[in-house]
Amino acid sequence: MEHTSPAGKEDLIVGRNAVMEALRAGREIDVLYLAEGDAGIGKLRAMARAAGVVVKTAARQKLDQMSGGLNHQGAAAVCACAVYADLDDLLEESSRKGTPPFLLIADEIEDPHNLGAILRTAEASGADGLILPKRRSASLNATVYKTSAGAASVVKVARVSNLVACIRELKQRQIWIFGAEMDGASWDTLDFTLPCALVIGSEGKGLSRLVREECDFLATLPMRGQINSLNASVAAGILMYEVLRQRRLPK
Repeated sequence: MEHTSPAGKEDLIVGRNAVMEALRAGREIDVLYLAEGDAGIGKLRAMARAAGVVVKTAARQKLDQMSGGLNHQGAAAVCACAVYADLDDLLEESSRKGTPPFLLIADEIEDPHNLGAILRTAEASGADGLILPKRRSASLNATVYKTSAGAASVVKVARVSNLVACIRELKQRQIWIFGAEMDGASWDTLDFTLPCALVIGSEGKGLSRLVREECDFLATLPMRGQINSLNASVAAGILMYEVLRQRRLPK
């Protein structure tokens, strides 16, 4: 049986049998939390990994809190609010619209509110989709869905195991990689009419080193105040609308 917590987390499934049935049914599960030190959940762990689900070990106290007092039996699964796409699905969007590819890459953005805000602007600015890593990243949970005002179910999102390998594949497909970074070229001097993917770094660290090294261009936003960085979703929004401005059709 599928349970929801009293806190209103409608994306939560608790209990070994319920989680196992969800995996067998092919439910889109973001993260499976399993109790540490529980020897009886090995089969569940193997099933989840075979399905490509991210598995995390958690203290029983955390599972108790997540499940709101329901009998979780050492297992709780957070389900996605939308079905993940693959990279080809994202690229088919640009082919369908007859426009150069316009993708977003979230490099370890862990705040679901930021990810939701990025998705909302992505939908409004006409981006083809967003790519995020399976590890060290927010995922398509209920908070992301709410913050995105439903855009999480409209914008295609691909989840990849290795972000650097994905970027290299995009480059092989003639897509230029633009990273948002403090020491790059001014954002308004770059040519976003090219087939492009915008990379937005994490809230605290910015772009990871390996991802930064794969970028073809680095885009910098001017800072005139005393604070030297912008919120990730704000920076993403400015760059997305610069892409839209450069690509808009003449009247």
